[in-house]
Amino acid sequence: MKPLEEYLREKRALVDAALDAHLPPADTPPAIIHEAMRYAVLGGGKRIRPILAIAAAEACGADATPLMQQIAALELIHTYSLVHDDLPALDNDDLRRGRKTTHVVFGEAFGILTGDALLTEAFAWLASPGGNLRAIREVAIAIDSKGMIGGQVADLEGGSTLERLQFIHENKTGKLLTASVLLGGILAGANEDQIVALRRYGHATGLAFQIVDDLLDIEADAATLGKTAGKDVAQGKLTYPALLGMDAARAEAQRLLEVAVDNADMITGPNYLADIARYICARRS
Repeated sequence: MKPLEEYLREKRALVDAALDAHLPPADTPPAIIHEAMRYAVLGGGKRIRPILAIAAAEACGADATPLMQQIAALELIHTYSLVHDDLPALDNDDLRRGRKTTHVVFGEAFGILTGDALLTEAFAWLASPGGNLRAIREVAIAIDSKGMIGGQVADLEGGSTLERLQFIHENKTGKLLTASVLLGGILAGANEDQIVALRRYGHATGLAFQIVDDLLDIEADAATLGKTAGKDVAQGKLTYPALLGMDAARAEAQRLLEVAVDNADMITGPNYLADIARYICARRS
């Protein structure tokens, strides 16, 4: 197996190529919405969700290359959620992926419509030839009013309990990340034991991802993060460090990492899932 850094670089390039190829050209009428969509999607990002889908597909014995349009749809969904999160009515942020947020560049109305367009485009990609109804349903359920949107609503409502915090993180972040590994596995023809392991891996990795985000919001600066630092504290948001303290938050991320690695190891054959979980927990941006 090649070093993880090389693997991530190669798969990120594969995802970026698929995004560029399948998004409508910027001059497609009406040009402003397609320019905004491309601005939002192609402006950087680690591509963690589609890379996890690729790694899951490969772990289950498939070549992910023919599946790239469906897999790249995950990045459209993730980007839509970021574009809408940054809007004045929600987080009111002006920095994302190291540059101005979409609504700052194109205006609030086009920020809203860009998110709408990306979400709709994502499901067209998921349903393209080679798609799978079970996979599409997993993604849809992950981001519906009981999934990612429900987590965003709970985040806006606030709260002060660990149960509330877990609900927010499991839904707002964890479910789409879990759906990403399931998408790869299902498209690869994973068996039910593999699906169970992927689901447990995704759940643990998704929660760990958000806890690390909470820690980085406190510890890192905006230049490193590529987004506004310290905004969770400034807005009084419920986070693991705020509720449990920094040390306990780190310990919980480590516990979740161990769960993720154990489940990754249940999928026989060489795969990068465990290494990607470790990368997620060790990242600094």
